[in-house]
Formats: sequence, structure tokens, C-alpha cells
Amino acid sequence: MRTRPTKDQLAAAYGKTLDDVIAPELDVLFCGINPGLYSGALGLHFARPGNRFWPALHRGGFTPRQFDPSEQDELLGLGLGITNVVARTTARADELSADELREGGRLLTARVAEYRPRWLAVVGITAFRTAFGLPKAKVGPQDDGIADARVWVLPNPSGLNAHWTPAMLGDEFGRLRHVALPGEAHSE
Repeated sequence: MRTRPTKDQLAAAYGKTLDDVIAPELDVLFCGINPGLYSGALGLHFARPGNRFWPALHRGGFTPRQFDPSEQDELLGLGLGITNVVARTTARADELSADELREGGRLLTARVAEYRPRWLAVVGITAFRTAFGLPKAKVGPQDDGIADARVWVLPNPSGLNAHWTPAMLGDEFGRLRHVALPGEAHSE
């Protein structure tokens, strides 16, 4: 069981970066907005207990069971990875400026060109719209790809995003899995 970060550890995590969980030619590269302080303190993606990324990933059929953030490197064996639009940690995503998100979009495009995933799945519609200058983008598959990768925008799995229930998140992740990995759903 992971130890909960202290207040001092959370404060010290501000502005840190996390290593991507990435390899060439993944089936799906999941892309968060940016890591939170909890993730920065632990050095793990989507680590805050209220974040619903890991449950949605499992409910959507991408993993055979719900992974703990400490098992993030096991995603590579499933053809999956994790990166972020902006690398630095903040307490809240709304601390990121539009310029920082646009620069993150440029850097993400270069990363996708280098690693060549088949799909880029961005979790967070508002950040996606800003990073790529697409103000009318909606959740789901996008018409245009990024650096030869097809793009799917998923809802932000943060517990703060109450518009999407855990079941709805799992369903949307499942829609992506059905298209990106047809016939390869993991189940318990």
C-alpha cells in the first residue's frame, strides 16, 4: 500500500516533472493534461486516490484488472503508455496558461511523431481544445490526427469532473478500446 504524501512533500512536488510511460509504436498513448502535486510527490501518473483514470481504464477493457498507479509500467506490455500535454506538476490544471498548453501541444506533437503510437487519447477536452487550437472539438474520435496518430479525446477522469460518472467514463474508454483494439478487451 502506498504511503500518502505529507503536506511538505506535496509542496515540494510543485513544478516537478514525471517520466513518461512510453515506448515506440504503442497501440494507445494516453495523455493527461499535466500531473497533479499528489502524482508529483509519488512520481506516478494519475496517483491521487480520487482520480478515476485507473478504474476507467479497467472498465473500458484496457486492463485485465484495475491497476494501481504503482503498476503504471505494466501498461507497456499491453501496448499502452502515458504522457502529458504539459510536463510540470501543479495543484490544479487551471494554473496552466493558454500559452503553456499550446507549447505543450507542440511538444506532444513532436513526441507522437517520435514514438508513433497508433492512437493518442487525450484525457481532458478543454486542454485539448486550447493545446491544438480546436475550440469546437468534442469528446470522442477526432477528424484530424496528430503526427500520423489517430486522436480520441476522453473526458477528464479527475474526481472534480462530476459531469462524468465512473460508469460513463468506463463506457467512453470502452468506445475507444473497441475501435483501437477490436477483439482485445480484457475482462475479469
